[in-house]
Amino acid sequence: MTQTVTLLGLESSCDDTAAAVVRHIPGETPNILSSVVAGQTQLHADFGGVVPEIAARAHTEKLDHCVEEALIQANVHLSDLDGIAVTAGPGLIGGVVAGVMCAKGLAAGSGLPLIGVNHLAGHALTPRLTDQTKFPYLMLLVSGGHCQFLVVKGADEFRRLGGTIDDAPGEAFDKTAKLLGLAQPGGPAVEAQAKLGDPESFRFPRPLLDRPGCDMSFSGLKTALLRERDRLVAEHGGLRQQDRSDLCAGFQAAVRDVLAEKSRRALVEYLALNPTNPTLAVAGGVAANFEIRGKLETICADSGAAFLAPPLALCTDNAAMIAWAGIEAFRDGHRDDMSLQARPRWPLDNQAPAMLGSGKKGAKA
Repeated sequence: MTQTVTLLGLESSCDDTAAAVVRHIPGETPNILSSVVAGQTQLHADFGGVVPEIAARAHTEKLDHCVEEALIQANVHLSDLDGIAVTAGPGLIGGVVAGVMCAKGLAAGSGLPLIGVNHLAGHALTPRLTDQTKFPYLMLLVSGGHCQFLVVKGADEFRRLGGTIDDAPGEAFDKTAKLLGLAQPGGPAVEAQAKLGDPESFRFPRPLLDRPGCDMSFSGLKTALLRERDRLVAEHGGLRQQDRSDLCAGFQAAVRDVLAEKSRRALVEYLALNPTNPTLAVAGGVAANFEIRGKLETICADSGAAFLAPPLALCTDNAAMIAWAGIEAFRDGHRDDMSLQARPRWPLDNQAPAMLGSGKKGAKA
C-alpha cells in the first residue's frame, strides 16, 4: 500500500445529495479535502417524511452542482483524481440511480475508474476514516433506514450479529415526530422535546429484551406511543405541551434502553473473538443523539471496550464516507464498469438470513 489515492465520492441514497473528495497518503491520516451536502428537508416538510419521487428529482438537479462545488473546495480537477466512488445501494432506487448515472457519466468522460460502494459499508468503515480503527471492531449502524450490529473484520468482510426485524430507530423517531406534530427530521425534534420531559411519566415497552440475542424491534414501541397519544387527546381534548415532551422523553428512553442492552449482548459476542483493541463504534443519523451516545459509552466502559462515535457531520449521510470506502475497495483492486447497477437492497453479510424478508431483488438488509 504505497500509492496515494484521491477519490471523488457521490452519495444519493435517501434525501441528502452529497459529493466529497478524500485523499489518503499511506501511513497518514485520511484527509477530507471537501464535503458538500445538499439537504432536502424543506422539500419534504409538508409530507411528514421523505417522498421518493421528490427526492430522486432533487438528486438529479443537485448532483452536478455538488460535484462542482466539491472539486472547487478541494482545489482539484477531475484529472487529479484516481477514481470515482458512488453509492450503488441500498437505498431509494430513484436516488441511487441518479447517483450511479452521474458517476458513470463522469467516469466515461474522464476515463477514471468507477467504484460502486455499499452505503452501509460507508457508515461501517467511517471509524477507519476518522480514527484509523484497526480490524476487527464492533459497529452499531443505527440510522433512519437501518439498524444492525456488525463485526467489521475487513473492508469487505462483515459479520452481522443482529438487527431490527421491522422499523429502524431513525424511522421510529420520524414517525413519532409526525404523530406528535413535530418537525422533520424527527430525531432532532424528538430529542429536543425529550429534554423538557419526564421519561418516567409514561412507561413504554422495551421490545425483545425478554428474548436472547441481538435482534431488535421498534414498531410496537411506536404503536404504544400512538395509543397513549390518543388516550391523552380523548381525555384532554388535545395534546398538552408537557404531555408531548413527556411522551418524547419516554419514547427516547425506551429506544436508549433497547440499544444499550442489545449493545451489551453484542459486545459479549464480539469480545469472545479476543480482539486486540476492542472497540464499539456507532454510525448513522441516530448516532447524533446524545442521550443514546451517553448510554452506549457507559456500556463500553463497563465492558472494557473503547467507544467511538464519528463527528456529527459524518453521522448522517455524506459522501466522504463513500469516498473512503471507495479508497479501501480501490486498494483491494476493486473496479466496476458501465454495467454497474443501482441496487435497492444490498446486505453486507450475505451469509446471514435476511432481517426483513427477501424478494426477487434479494435480501433487504
